[in-house]
This record gives sequence, structure tokens and C-alpha cells, in this order.
Amino acid sequence: MELLRQKNNLVPQSIAIIMDGNRRYAKAKGLPTLEGHRMGYHKLRDVLSWTKEAGINEIIVYAFSTENWNRTTEEVGYLMNLFREMIATMTKEAKEKQTRLIFLGERTRFAEDILQAIERAEQETRMYVSLTFGIALSYGGRTEIIDAIHRIPKEKLETISEDEFAQLLWTKEMCDPDLIIRTSGEERLSNFLPWQSVYSELVFTKTLWPDFSKEEFLSILKNYSERERRLGK
Repeated sequence: MELLRQKNNLVPQSIAIIMDGNRRYAKAKGLPTLEGHRMGYHKLRDVLSWTKEAGINEIIVYAFSTENWNRTTEEVGYLMNLFREMIATMTKEAKEKQTRLIFLGERTRFAEDILQAIERAEQETRMYVSLTFGIALSYGGRTEIIDAIHRIPKEKLETISEDEFAQLLWTKEMCDPDLIIRTSGEERLSNFLPWQSVYSELVFTKTLWPDFSKEEFLSILKNYSERERRLGK
């Protein structure tokens, strides 16, 4: 990372990751399909460490979309139990590492105990500034935008600015991502941060999420540092 900083200091302030390929990874390894999600969770913990080491201030990960509720009852139930475990563990680790947790998405669809765990995690970590970790759970970009529209004050409907509208989004306390990474070979954003991603640099890798390595992560950051970002200018 030191070489990156010496060259042109283009380390992204904020990154976002679509963590794709867990089920295909499990199938390739001869594991139960759902176990791939647990492998993906373990990889996320590694990537959080790499992100902090790289000097990146914010990361958002796409953990569960609004469309994912349509998966089988067995898979959704498995994921809900994994989220219970994940939130508890990450809250403890976030407090140890002074990381702020922010959850982005439709909270009303979760069971009460998960909702309480989310609220507790945010409250107990809101003072930390070394890294902000956004977890998109029950997240859909179009749903987020519609939700924001419904909350525009009537007196502002004709005059609201882009900056004011952004403050109504679930990501209002986070920056727009400078870089979005998607693993597993798919080359689309799949309803992830449509408002926030308009000037994000995009990287698509064929690597399945649980196989994502530190070497590839650093290579992507190096590639980012060599791009010329005009931001419409």
C-alpha cells in the first residue's frame, strides 16, 4: 500500500462490494450449498482488516437484497440465523477495533430480535471513526429511492436539491463509493446503490467471494490508483 500512496495518493475513501458466489463456491468444494454463506462471512472479516490496513475510511457490503427474501424458506431461515451470529460477533469486534456499524435497508421485515441487535450495534459503535462499515441487509436501491421520495416534505417537492435528497437515503451518513467491486463474474450492480454509484469506478472479477484474496484486493486498489477520475468534468 505504501507504493500506492507514494505514486498519486489515490486510495479510495469509500468502497462497496457485491459479495457474490458463495453458493457456487460451496458446490465446487463439495459442501452443502448453504454453507457457502458461512464461508463468505469468514471472508468478509478478512476483507474488513485489509480495508482498514489500506487506509480506506468506509466500506459498504451487499449482504442481503430485497429480492433475496424470495429464496427458499430453508435458505432465508439459514441466513437469518447467520445474521444473528454475524451481528453479535461483529458488534463485539467493532467495539474492540473502534469501527462504526451502520445497517442499510428495510428493517421492518426482520424478526424483532434481529432488529434489536441491529439497533444495539449501531448505538454502541456510533462514536467510532477509524472505519465505518455499512451492511446492506434487506436492501434494494429502487426501494431506497421510493422510500426517500415518500419522505420529502410537501413544501420541498418542487425545490429539493440532490444534496437534500441524498440526506433522505439510507446511506445518508456515508459517502458515495469511489470504487465498487463485484465478485463471481457477474457484471451488473443488481439494484445496489443506484443513486450513489453514478461516478463510482467499477471492477468485476471472476473470483468467487470466498476465494477473494488479499493479493487481488491490493491489485484492484492499484488499478484504481491508475485510473483518471473526471467526475463528469
